Amino acid sequence: MKNASLVVLTALVLAATACSKTETPAPVASPNASTAPATAAVPAANTGTSYDMVAANSKGFTVGALMSAQAVYVLFDPQCPHCGRLWQASLPLHDKVKFVWIPISFNPTKSVPQGAALLAAANPVEAMTAHEQSLLAGTGGMAASADVPDEIKQAITTNTQLLNRLGADSVPFMIGKHRKTSEIVTFNGAMETAALANFLGVE
Repeated sequence: MKNASLVVLTALVLAATACSKTETPAPVASPNASTAPATAAVPAANTGTSYDMVAANSKGFTVGALMSAQAVYVLFDPQCPHCGRLWQASLPLHDKVKFVWIPISFNPTKSVPQGAALLAAANPVEAMTAHEQSLLAGTGGMAASADVPDEIKQAITTNTQLLNRLGADSVPFMIGKHRKTSEIVTFNGAMETAALANFLGVE
């Protein structure tokens, strides 16, 4: 049944692409364009222990249904356009799902300052939306100071190490609990809103 569910999910994913440490993301003209096949869940992270590890050790900003008892954790690089696609797809689900967006860094020169700025934003939804719109438009994302406090740099380093411990080498990486089954679910890549709702069990 679990494998069958993954096949159904894969069929629903319309734009599942990801950014890796060794990849230089190409400019993306359309946020719905698909340039790679669907990326399957990462088995190493499909455990309650991994979910609890991320919940306890990551530093991110929380958006969406803040009172929800279950969070969906999204590890992302601020310079990854595929993370921007996932952010846009997640916006219509903010009334149903609590998302915690956790910045990591594959590109310290840009990703760390932008990640720090997003963590410090007074309005994370507004800041992240503007940042991702700029990134997807090919203009590089938000302007951010290179003077990042050491504790924030360390938090982003820890977030990046968590991604490695989860057995993933690309972002966006999601780990959460399925609303209907309470099963831990993980996924590497972007997907459109309908597929994301199905993946999280919140249709």
